[in-house]
Amino acid sequence: MTKILVIDDDEAINELISVNLELAGYKVLKALNGSRGYALAKQELPDVVVLDVMMPEVDGYTVAKRIRENLETKDIPIIMLTALNMLQNKVQGFNIGVDDYLVKPFEMEELLVRIKALLKRTNHIPKSVAQKEVLTQGDITLIPETYSVEIKGQVAKVTPIEFDIINLLMQNYGNMVSSAKILNDVWGYEADDAVETIRVHMRHIRTKLDKISDGKKYIETIYGGGYRLLPEGVLDKSSK
Repeated sequence: MTKILVIDDDEAINELISVNLELAGYKVLKALNGSRGYALAKQELPDVVVLDVMMPEVDGYTVAKRIRENLETKDIPIIMLTALNMLQNKVQGFNIGVDDYLVKPFEMEELLVRIKALLKRTNHIPKSVAQKEVLTQGDITLIPETYSVEIKGQVAKVTPIEFDIINLLMQNYGNMVSSAKILNDVWGYEADDAVETIRVHMRHIRTKLDKISDGKKYIETIYGGGYRLLPEGVLDKSSK
């Protein structure tokens, strides 16, 4: 049975989420603080962690960071729950490696949809491996075993979500891929904040590629539309 770990210091919210997850057929593990939550994550190795941000002593960001740094738990998908809706808070979570972000208050049905989509998307094996898709285009090679990107011998680590985004662009190289398609294909759902979510992830991807690209840009923004992969890259004029 699929195990979901709920970490939230608000006992009423924790119980409400847990009851709904149990009714949906999941086995639920509960923790009312960050320390207990991280301990359960290591001990039980759940399929998904639902993690609140604002908790005393050990907050959600710290728990997420510890989960990502531990070899046994580093690939467990994390959905972060927070009352904070500012972009920098999302960026902080995505920097750590959080997979999804849901702002309180939220509909329980929305959480269930997100969990289902995340479970479908993350089987601890990149989609490209399962489907035997092309992993090399032009200068770019994806290394699924380590969630890495290689450009002309230089390697950068990426998160599983970033890996799937780059892979989706590679499968459609030369063509524009809309933000809506990225969100649907990678996360498996549609959401009102799709554009901003994708922008945050694209910014992270570009930052990582810039460090190994020798002044070239490999992802083009089609304003008002989406993104396009440039497998051979184009020289960044601003770097001259």
